[in-house]
Amino acid sequence: MPTPHRPASEALRHVTVVGSGTMGASWTALFLAQGLEVIATDSDPIAEARLRYFIDEAWRALQTLGVSSHGSPEHLTFTSDLARAASRAQYIQECAPAPAKLALIEQLDALAPAEVIIASSAVQAGCSHPERCVVAEPCNPPHLIPLVEVVGGKLTSAETIERAMRFYASIGRKPVHVRKEVPGNVANRLQAALYREMAYLIDQDVLDVRDADAAVCWGPGLRWGVMGPALLCELGAPPGGVHHLLEHLHGPMTALWADLGAPALTPPLRQRIVEGVRSEVGDRSREQLADERDELLIGLLKLRARLSGKPGRAPRARGRRRMTQR
Repeated sequence: MPTPHRPASEALRHVTVVGSGTMGASWTALFLAQGLEVIATDSDPIAEARLRYFIDEAWRALQTLGVSSHGSPEHLTFTSDLARAASRAQYIQECAPAPAKLALIEQLDALAPAEVIIASSAVQAGCSHPERCVVAEPCNPPHLIPLVEVVGGKLTSAETIERAMRFYASIGRKPVHVRKEVPGNVANRLQAALYREMAYLIDQDVLDVRDADAAVCWGPGLRWGVMGPALLCELGAPPGGVHHLLEHLHGPMTALWADLGAPALTPPLRQRIVEGVRSEVGDRSREQLADERDELLIGLLKLRARLSGKPGRAPRARGRRRMTQR
């Protein structure tokens, strides 16, 4: 969650963003709001206009969350010259399309000063300085969602991981150190596990798409926006908390795990999901849906900031009746 009136870092002031698509534009807006000087680079002739439009659209939300006293869209420099962008960087956030990533990282490795971290979703192959390459995987859109998964490759140095973690924390993100590479990244795997069971319940006619969505966002999803599932278990079985839960309910829990579904996304099931989503959407445009999502996210982020000061930490409640989760 961005903190108002605080420079992102005393030492790190210049970030280069390579690629100005959806993710690159979102990172750029965040860096600017946190008071950094940003050089964005992209070879697309319309990239600069598209990027500046995105920043203008995102700036109101960023101001609501809190823009640094040094933050301004005027601190953006755009260039199509990759060498120029890399040579002036103190930190590189690579956001190019997947097919171009590996070759691009090799170029950046050759162009950027050796101490500059290259953060991407692909690392190291063909680099002369593989120790400075790290995976930094955000959730979309990164200017609103604080999570950043930081993953080192086999040759990434511990110093690089520590520096990357410090950098993302300094600009209000919530970095987590993923200690081992896994296909799909952590957040995507957790989402996939939930979506698999949701698809299974729809396939088995337990409920329809609309009610499946409602069961998540009006039930456990509300709790997950405040605390993670592991911490919530501490509240789920008082007075023994998570110890009691795991000690006495591990049998029913593992039995439920064994009963979870593994559906095949057959054409009929895919069509049911598509039709169900279209019914939920109704006459709203994608832009309207995104606006609704962002408005709710901003409200939750502001509330979390007000109550805790930083993501993931909340003040101890006093004098309140203890409530448990089902």
